[in-house]
Amino acid sequence: MSSNNAPSKKALRSGAGGSQGAGSSRGSMSEQKVKFARRTSSGRYVNMSQDEVSMSGEIPGDYMNYTVQIPPTPDNQPMDEGSVAMKAEEQYVSNSLFTGGFNSVTRAHLMDRVIESNVHHPQMVGNKVGSVCGMPSCDGSVMVDDRGLDVDPCECRFKICRDCFMDAQKAGGICPGCKEPYKDDDFDDEPLGSGAKLPPLPAPSGSSKALMSNNKSIVARSGDFDHNRWLFESKGTYGYGNAFQPNSDDGDGDEDDISIPLNSEKPWKPLTRKVPMKAGIISPYRLLMFVRLVTLFFFLTWRVKHPNVDAIWLWAMSIVCEIWFAFSWILDMLPKLNPINRATDLAVLKEKFETVTPSNPTGRSDLPGMDVFVSTADPEKEPPLVTANTILSILAVDYPVEKLACYVSDDGGALLTFEAMAEAASFANIWVPFCKKHDIEPRNPDSYFSLKGDPTKNKRRTDFVKDRRKVKREYDEFKVRINGLPDAIRRRSDAFNAREEMKVLKMVRESGVDPSEHPKVPKATWMADGSHWPGTWAAASADHKKGDHASILQVMLKPSSPEPLEGGYEEEAAIDFTGVDIRLPMLVYVSREKRPGYDHNKKAGAMNALVRASAIISNGPFILNLDCDHYIYNCKAIREGMCFMLDRNGDRVCYVQFPQRFEGIDPSDRYANHNTVFFDGNMRALDGLQGPVYVGTGCLFRRFALYGFEPPRATEYSGWFMMMKKKNIYTDKDSDSESQSLRASDFDSSLDSALLPKRFGNSAALADSIPVAEFQGRPLADHPGVRHGRPPGILTNPRPPLSPETVGEAVSVISCWYEDKTEWGDRVGWIYGSVTEDVVTGYRMHNRGWRSIYCVTKRDAFRGSAPINLTDRLHQVLRWATGSVEIFFSRNNAFLACSRLKFLQRIAYLNVGIYPFTSFFLLVYCFLPALSLFSGYFIVQTLNVTFLLYLLTITIALIGLAVLEVKWSGVGLEEWWRNEQFWLISGTSAHFYAVIQGLLKVVAGIEISFTLTSKSAGDENEDIYADLYIVKWSSLMIPPITIMMVNIIAIAFAFARTIYSEVPQWSKLIGGVFFSFWVLAHLYPFAKGLMGRRGKTPTIVFVWSGLIAITLSLLWTALSPPTSNGTSAANAGGFQFP
Repeated sequence: MSSNNAPSKKALRSGAGGSQGAGSSRGSMSEQKVKFARRTSSGRYVNMSQDEVSMSGEIPGDYMNYTVQIPPTPDNQPMDEGSVAMKAEEQYVSNSLFTGGFNSVTRAHLMDRVIESNVHHPQMVGNKVGSVCGMPSCDGSVMVDDRGLDVDPCECRFKICRDCFMDAQKAGGICPGCKEPYKDDDFDDEPLGSGAKLPPLPAPSGSSKALMSNNKSIVARSGDFDHNRWLFESKGTYGYGNAFQPNSDDGDGDEDDISIPLNSEKPWKPLTRKVPMKAGIISPYRLLMFVRLVTLFFFLTWRVKHPNVDAIWLWAMSIVCEIWFAFSWILDMLPKLNPINRATDLAVLKEKFETVTPSNPTGRSDLPGMDVFVSTADPEKEPPLVTANTILSILAVDYPVEKLACYVSDDGGALLTFEAMAEAASFANIWVPFCKKHDIEPRNPDSYFSLKGDPTKNKRRTDFVKDRRKVKREYDEFKVRINGLPDAIRRRSDAFNAREEMKVLKMVRESGVDPSEHPKVPKATWMADGSHWPGTWAAASADHKKGDHASILQVMLKPSSPEPLEGGYEEEAAIDFTGVDIRLPMLVYVSREKRPGYDHNKKAGAMNALVRASAIISNGPFILNLDCDHYIYNCKAIREGMCFMLDRNGDRVCYVQFPQRFEGIDPSDRYANHNTVFFDGNMRALDGLQGPVYVGTGCLFRRFALYGFEPPRATEYSGWFMMMKKKNIYTDKDSDSESQSLRASDFDSSLDSALLPKRFGNSAALADSIPVAEFQGRPLADHPGVRHGRPPGILTNPRPPLSPETVGEAVSVISCWYEDKTEWGDRVGWIYGSVTEDVVTGYRMHNRGWRSIYCVTKRDAFRGSAPINLTDRLHQVLRWATGSVEIFFSRNNAFLACSRLKFLQRIAYLNVGIYPFTSFFLLVYCFLPALSLFSGYFIVQTLNVTFLLYLLTITIALIGLAVLEVKWSGVGLEEWWRNEQFWLISGTSAHFYAVIQGLLKVVAGIEISFTLTSKSAGDENEDIYADLYIVKWSSLMIPPITIMMVNIIAIAFAFARTIYSEVPQWSKLIGGVFFSFWVLAHLYPFAKGLMGRRGKTPTIVFVWSGLIAITLSLLWTALSPPTSNGTSAANAGGFQFP
């Protein structure tokens, strides 16, 4: 450690070198300037280049360490790739916390300690591996390799840190230990087994040779005619085909030198296939749909022609509601005409992308990069332990480690979330290799250790029980550390704040100033290394509160090496990882800048910030977004989604949506939380059209589609009969250019280099990453039917190491000002302006001509939590329905869609915006049975045979449709009935309020604010269904309670009146009572939820019941006042109580 009065060598060098920078730049990375700074013991930053820096409020004294941002300058140029200095630079960057923002300096704070517990993994920030630098007055850690072993740049094995090594290089390349020059070949940084140098990735505007355009046809080469091969031949153009052909410019290649699979041995195989529904199920389903549609038409016609003249008001209300219900049913059923299933072949994916071939002699993975986004906003409502478990499931997923990057968006800027993610990265050092060694499923540790049953089932290794017991012990300690973080941060901050106050009081006494007038020390939140947390403080302060803090970016796990890194015996955990790849994917913590006066656009804005930051750092062509409580349940889920993206015609797929599955739901699923009718019925049906809607989580995106570009090919529909016309969107090029990386003008003819800043912002690095992401996301050009493909083996190169200018640019693009005067949120990224930004974002992509895929895996891909409490569930539905109303009154209404949206897909999106309006008609219809019982009239004049036959036919058709839908969707009958019940509950409560709020926003401009749905972290000692029985009063409960009370009172009143009537009219009573029971049966889960655990009815229910009874009595008295002889004026001599 450096002494109190003498700064370390790093500080001395920082004060003497480099030019001084201005504020953070809004331009490209080349405009970033050097900024040196030092951090004082009070946690603040002081500019080293200014002697006159004001230190008001600071106590001159101890200097603990220093921060520096080192973008490229004339005396600091990046080294060649593969050099030891480049890897050292990456290690330095990954150990630094980058902060910046609007009108502020971008700084890199070198973190020597991230969490209070020890960190040992060499990829993680603040790791304690490696020795201390041997230079005098330097306390830095020496450079380490991927295993965490010391890197010795010289033969003399002199220990030296990264900063001192760079100083020695600039001073002439002399080793401080042996005083001899460094030799270029002293350190071989080439990974073992990397083989020959692979071809580089083509530049965005560069050109490459066509893929073997002169190869002969597979049909011409084979003696027998193969229809399967001929089917994919494209108009006489014989391309790569089904056989591997070596590249040989001189034509003298020896075919015996390389093992080339013959065409008959390696036929072209698709990655996916459609599985149509059985004709015995889907044909009767469509027939019954037609029968019910025709019956509804004749029934409504009969109802209109036969009004109830005795109660025309009752008839009018009922017929209007029934016509709307028929219209709503048509909107819901038409998109279900063509449901399909899909299947993937993971073996073919591995064969194409991860096996040794002539185009991939090293056998490295040729799969494209994958960026996983996890969003969280409030650690109080979204427990850090839940988020940490989700991160661990991502880090352990079955996907090439070097191609995977995980980004955590903390929109609250909380230190609690930051340190929880650091703890998760530390625990991943044990958890991820354990999952790989024993093939663990699921790879969320909390879910795995909570599984019931025999954990040794299907486990072959003899040390599994021992390893599991030790990992379980480590996980229990991990949970204790996570749950103890709030208290640890509070105690640490109190201690540092007390120290600062003591220093201020000491200064006041020495200066002789009145102690009552000394400056107030802010109650800061402190990090583990003794510096101020740049995000939100527990005690809100200027620049450190929710909605007002700087950008924060921390690479917690640096990118892994391209080659597998086998572990050994883990002494601390006593686990043997010999033969297990111990590499971890890259993990990045991101908290975007927030300032007052800016509209940050909630979750959509946070996701767009991640899109930009990830494009600068890793630029994965595909993005998987997950909520913090949705973890990966199937470790091969990403591979299954990639099968659709990389298959033939996969370049037209904008996203692959997975179904949402939930844990912690009560066995009876009282409030239809599983929502299986939607996820297994509606979404499968949409997959047979243009694709499922985007539902906010569990979705695999094509990055290029998120940028607002059109697909390479699209189909336009025009005319009354929806005539199809296929259109090639990209600029026509010769066949030699179909495997090249294109320019922005090729994607969009109206977009040139001058317009890129207007659409994407001023970052040149972001603009340059767009064509690269498009090219890397293409399917393999391994078949003539694949247009706009990429050459096999082109993605086997390792990604370049991180550099300070790269991370500095990523900090710049997550600043609050970056989206000003750009098309982010309007055309690019997640779309703003709706609380259901997910549906709007998917709609925009479909409207451009993209299609989406629904991927249902045998083992659930993802699992999450859902609110099982009645009030929380209603508020969740309220948020969704409000978003739908906003969509209906916006330019995202499907009525305004372009010609690239299929007709039935347009109907589905229309239903998304219209369904909340059904609540008005549903509310009226639920009161009609009570009004009928009170008035003594029914919706029809008499219950004749015609009415009953129509009603019977419609009911039988409905039951038949339900049974067949259960068959092809796999939904249980009980689940279907629960969905019907909650449809009425939500329709009479949340949907009605959503329409009111939506109209207020459109007409009066009143904004609606929603709170986050709380996620439970779970407790082993608590009842997991405890929330189910908690009764939280909400105004949303008023309409359903009123409907129940009115119908119950109406049944009792009508029954008493009929019994004591001189001429009982039992037919009208039966009709009214039947429909009242229909309403009450649907509201049964709601009534049960009001009772709580012990069946106690809340007091508010009795209050409302009394008010309703009094109101109805007064209303009846006003309409039919009693006469002097005790009978009513309108009914004298009729009904009277004995």
